[in-house]
Amino acid sequence: MNPEYERWTKPPFDEETRRELLALTDEKEIEDRFYKNLSFGTGGLRGILGAGTNRMNLYTVGKASQGLADFVNARTKDGSIVIAYDSRHGSREFALASALIFAANGIKAYLFEQLRPTPELSFAVRLLQATAGIVITASHNPPQYNGYKVYWSDGGQIVPPYDMGIAAAIDAVGDYTNIKKIGEEEAKRRGLLEVIGQEIDDAYIAALKSLSLEPEAIAKCARELKIVYTPLNGTGNLPVRRILRELGFRHVYVVPEQEAPDGDFPTLAYPNPEDPKAFEYALRLAKEKDADLVLATDPDADRLGVYAKDTVTGEYMPFTGNMSGLLIAEYVLSRRAAKGLLPKEGKGALVTTIVSSKMAYEIAKRYDLTVIEVLTGFKYIGEQIKLLEETGEHTYEFGYEESYGCLVGTHARDKDAVAAVAMLCEAAAFYRTEGRTLWDQMQTIYRQYGYFKEGLCGVTLGGADGAKRIDQMICKLRDCPPEQIGGEAVVAVRDYECGLRKELGTGGSSPLELPKSNVLYFELENGWCCVRPSGTEPKIKFYYGVKADDGASAAEKLEDIGSALMQLAV
Repeated sequence: MNPEYERWTKPPFDEETRRELLALTDEKEIEDRFYKNLSFGTGGLRGILGAGTNRMNLYTVGKASQGLADFVNARTKDGSIVIAYDSRHGSREFALASALIFAANGIKAYLFEQLRPTPELSFAVRLLQATAGIVITASHNPPQYNGYKVYWSDGGQIVPPYDMGIAAAIDAVGDYTNIKKIGEEEAKRRGLLEVIGQEIDDAYIAALKSLSLEPEAIAKCARELKIVYTPLNGTGNLPVRRILRELGFRHVYVVPEQEAPDGDFPTLAYPNPEDPKAFEYALRLAKEKDADLVLATDPDADRLGVYAKDTVTGEYMPFTGNMSGLLIAEYVLSRRAAKGLLPKEGKGALVTTIVSSKMAYEIAKRYDLTVIEVLTGFKYIGEQIKLLEETGEHTYEFGYEESYGCLVGTHARDKDAVAAVAMLCEAAAFYRTEGRTLWDQMQTIYRQYGYFKEGLCGVTLGGADGAKRIDQMICKLRDCPPEQIGGEAVVAVRDYECGLRKELGTGGSSPLELPKSNVLYFELENGWCCVRPSGTEPKIKFYYGVKADDGASAAEKLEDIGSALMQLAV
């Protein structure tokens, strides 16, 4: 029997934890719970709820908080940490427990009174000039998951060297008995726990309203435009409804079955706006109300999924994350250009990731912007905002990634679905004044910049065996890269783990500028694809994209590459 399992079935572990573990009879289940410590990755913790070292519980969360407290105290004498949480099971308990651990370590904790979106946490860290922030969320993962994301003083998710430093501090905590504790009343009495809420909400909404570019268009069309919205039982309901109401939109219909916060996500197996199944109830309501737009935010309201009506067919058409991100980018940049608000001579920056649509380069060219490409993950986009401000070489104009996330403005340093909703609805109103729907505008964008199409597929492999198989797949592709994928010749391979780009034809190599990461990128003759293990799920992911002269040709090329990638995963 696993010795760590045996230890967890005895004091000082609490009775409920011991009872849960003693009831287990499946050896594989016990192995999965204890074969490793839940790893503190590049953004924090994420895992299945339950007892065990490889699970999200008060002990693993407490150890992470103690380690973060030690890391903060090693750098400042007057540290403070802002804490937010979502609707998931355990979120409130983990948030309060973390606040009291910080307080026990002499660090002031600002705890939101109720659940709040992740982007508001990012905003609050900067507003309160805090040392760090955490949000308890598993984003779009299934209901049995929860997570712990860490932000630094710039409002962005932690990046090197902070991520590695915090991970080392957590490891150094050692035994769970070394976690410091204090009571809630004592923490408040000593001024080390402050509950926050309305004042942060007001400042956050004011920041979002200041991003509006065409208020006249909203005033003209707001009473005509019909919007269906679902928060998927997460944190978006109140802030999304408030920003749309204060901007002037009048017809916003919220899906009743998915309105109230609920960690069971009773209508969904997977509360992810990337999944068409998440829109079943919203599309039903949209048809009933004859809505123009159908919007969904994930449980922590940093991702936005979109459907818009095609007035020709009457059907509601889905937007990928690339499509919605690029549509918002085109709207924001075109309106800023029209108002003379964009910098000249490439001084403005459009920031995106290596796995996002290459149409970003065409849009940037039109508006004389510089494209900055970063590794997968919005934390790297947020990091660029800080770096651009420090160097003064460029100004941040827009950032987006393919996974349904973008950031208009710099009020936050993470993707913000509440702001994206506001800007997308404004864009819908503006294009309506020109006689176009959002779907019409998307087709205009394709005709103008080219038919860029992107895809994503993957294989989920849970447990210890699954982790080994994912490692084996990537090692095989690294050691023996394919010469062609889906009929497209592989021109070069970028291996971000070793930091080299290798041309297959000549064998020549050159260094890569981005940080090292377990990522392989294949440059194809007429497209690209990228392979990486997921940082949030037990999954290997394949991203890919093409460009063609028309939509049908692009779709055909894309299907060939996607099929070939899935064969490589066998």
